[in-house]
Amino acid sequence: MNEQQLVETYPRLWHMAHQGAWPAIRERGLMSSSALLDDYSVEEARKEQLRTMRRPESVPLERPGRPGAVIRDQKPMSDGALSKCLEDGLTPSDWYGLLNSRTFFWLSRDRIWRLLRARAYRDLPQTVLTIDTASLVSAHREKIWLSPINSGATLFKPQPRGLATFARINDFPFAERSKTRNVKNNVVELLVDHSVPDILDHVLAVHEVVNDTLGTELWRSPDAKDDDHP
Repeated sequence: MNEQQLVETYPRLWHMAHQGAWPAIRERGLMSSSALLDDYSVEEARKEQLRTMRRPESVPLERPGRPGAVIRDQKPMSDGALSKCLEDGLTPSDWYGLLNSRTFFWLSRDRIWRLLRARAYRDLPQTVLTIDTASLVSAHREKIWLSPINSGATLFKPQPRGLATFARINDFPFAERSKTRNVKNNVVELLVDHSVPDILDHVLAVHEVVNDTLGTELWRSPDAKDDDHP
């Protein structure tokens, strides 16, 4: 796959954050869980626990001079299921650490709504960012990975995953996968290492989603189109 294919096939990306997250994201950028733990100066032992062990619930973070933040839960995963599907000698702790070091975006509107409608989240207000793919890729191409699976879920029939799961844009086997998969199931996730400090440059719109319904528009770029929403 090349950048032009990626941008033309998936012109928009979506990121789901907790309710009330937008002011902090706008001020300090979009951070991975590991980046947040560093930014909020979490004590080392607690940081290692949150980074390498499954989080059954979301974890609020506080620090003087910082807006409140939340590290999301990892309910869709389990150690037992991961142990059965991990490859390359990886342990569940290795996988949690890898995921926590990256920020995540969905490439399909269907998939962001699937997450919003999941039992764990559908009754809770969520904040959803709509992102311009071309802008993000242009600014962060060296930090971007693509995934063919939902790497943060092991529900139902967990797909194998390992060091080769994530590929750089030019190494992703898009054409080969297109023979057996539709667009929304070809490239499933786009990930950026560590953080996107300039996320405001790439966001087109920010919405609140409540009870499976598109709610308040919290922010909109002058470059946004009418259909820039989840």
